[in-house]
Amino acid sequence: MLSHRLMWILWPAFLVAGVLEMMVFAVVDPSELSWFGQPLELSRQGIYTLAFFAFWVCATVSSGLTTLLARSPFEVNRCPLPPAGRPDGCPKQEGCS
Repeated sequence: MLSHRLMWILWPAFLVAGVLEMMVFAVVDPSELSWFGQPLELSRQGIYTLAFFAFWVCATVSSGLTTLLARSPFEVNRCPLPPAGRPDGCPKQEGCS
């Protein structure tokens, strides 16, 4: 299930990062970018690469938050331990309501 969730997060984020990359660099020339008034000392390919990963990270955070907030109450409140292995005083022990 974890691998499915990771794919739900990473694959759409990858696609969005690719689209953002194309949209941004269709308008912006990487050789004209500057950082705090200084020109970037990277090649065009380096700027494209860094921008793609920055876009991917932002989209991954967005997809991850969406996946986290889409969890059902059952998933949030479920205890990962089997009933016999739960500690004393646990409200989800066998025989407790």
